Amino acid sequence: MNSVPAVTLWQLWLIFLKLGCSSFGGPVAHLAYFRHEFVQQRRWYTEQEYAELVALCQFLPGPASSQVGIGIGYYVRGYRGALLSWLGFTLPSAILMALFAASYLWLGQNSNPSWLTALKIVAVAVVAQAVWSMAKTLCPDRARASIALLSAILMLVYSGALVQLVVIVLASVAGMLFLPPAAARDADNIARPALTRAQKWRAIGCLLLFFLLLFALPYVAELTDNAQLRLFDAFYRAGALVFGGGHVVLPLLQAQLVPAGWLSNDSFLAGYGAAQALPGPLFTFATYLGAISAPVAWQGAILATLAIFLPAFLLVFALLPWWQQLRHFSLLQRSIAAVNAAVVGILLAALYQPVFSSVVTQASDMALVLLAFIALVVWKLPPYLVVLAAACGAIMFSQWA
Repeated sequence: MNSVPAVTLWQLWLIFLKLGCSSFGGPVAHLAYFRHEFVQQRRWYTEQEYAELVALCQFLPGPASSQVGIGIGYYVRGYRGALLSWLGFTLPSAILMALFAASYLWLGQNSNPSWLTALKIVAVAVVAQAVWSMAKTLCPDRARASIALLSAILMLVYSGALVQLVVIVLASVAGMLFLPPAAARDADNIARPALTRAQKWRAIGCLLLFFLLLFALPYVAELTDNAQLRLFDAFYRAGALVFGGGHVVLPLLQAQLVPAGWLSNDSFLAGYGAAQALPGPLFTFATYLGAISAPVAWQGAILATLAIFLPAFLLVFALLPWWQQLRHFSLLQRSIAAVNAAVVGILLAALYQPVFSSVVTQASDMALVLLAFIALVVWKLPPYLVVLAAACGAIMFSQWA
C-alpha cells in the first residue's frame, strides 16, 4: 500500500462531505466515485488495494459503500478518521431524510398525498432494476441462478427476519459444497504483512462486541421494556444481518417495524422512494424511519441512524486487518459467490412482498412502474431523476385534475 497520506482530520471530513453531497446513484455508483477520488485523483490506493477493500466490504453485511468509506478513513487517520469519513459521507442524506420525515408528518396528513403514492410506485421500479442488474452480474451460471431462485422461494414461503439469515447460511454452505472453483476469483500475490498483538486484540474485541450487541440487545430491550432500546435493537439487527446493501434492508426493516405498528406500510414505502432521490448511503433511510417511529422525532432519527451503521464500524475494525490473509482461500471465495447469488433471490422476493403487492393496485400504477423501469434500465437515467420526475409529475397532475 502507498504511504499514509498527510491529511488532517478536517481535510478528510471535507473530502467525504463533498462525496456525500454529490454521490448519487446507489452503492455501485458510490464505489465508482470513491475509486475516482482515492485511486485516480489522490492515489491513496492502487487498483489492487482498492479492489481488496471493496471485496471485503461486499462480503460483510451492511452498507458496502459506507464500509469502504469507513475503511479508507481508518487507513488514513485511524478510528477518528473512520468516524469523520462516515460522518461526512452520511450527514447530507441523513439531514435531508430527517427533513423529509418532518414534511411527511405534516404534508402527508394535511394535503393530497399523490406525490407520496408516486414515490412508492417508483420504488417498485428501483427494486426491479436492482434485481435485474445484480442478477446479470452475480448469477451468471446455472448453479448460482438456482441458488438465487431457491432463496427467493424460501423468502416467499417463510416470512420473518430470521429466515433471511438462514437463507444466507444455507447459501454459504451450498457454495462451499457445490460451486466449482471457477466461481471464485483467482488469488493474487499481494503482500500480507503480519499483524501486531495490539491489532489482533483490538480486532477481536470489535468482533466480540458486534456479537454481544447482536444477541444481548433483544433480551435487554424485552426485560427493560424501554422504547428507545427496542428501537436501537431493531435497527442494529438490520445493519448486522442485511447482506447486499440498502435495497436488501427493505424486507428486514419492514418485517420488524410495520407489523409491530411503529409505522404504516404506506409511510415505509414513501420514505424508501424518497431515499432514491438523495445522494449518499441508502441506509440513511433509517433516519426517516426513526423519526417517523419514535415519540420524539429527532431523538428517533439520531438513534436509528447510529444503530444501523454501528455494525458496519465494528465489522470493518474487526475484519479489515485479517482480510488479505483470509480471502485467498478458495473455499471462502466459493461461499462468497453463493451468498451474493442468495442476495439476488432475497431481493427478488422483496420485489413482490412487500413492494409490489402493497403498491400496485390498478393498471395505471403498473403503467408508471413500467415507465420508470424503462427510464432506469433502457434510457439509463439516474434513480434520483426518475424519482424527482415522478413526484413533480404527480403534484402537477393533482393541480390540473
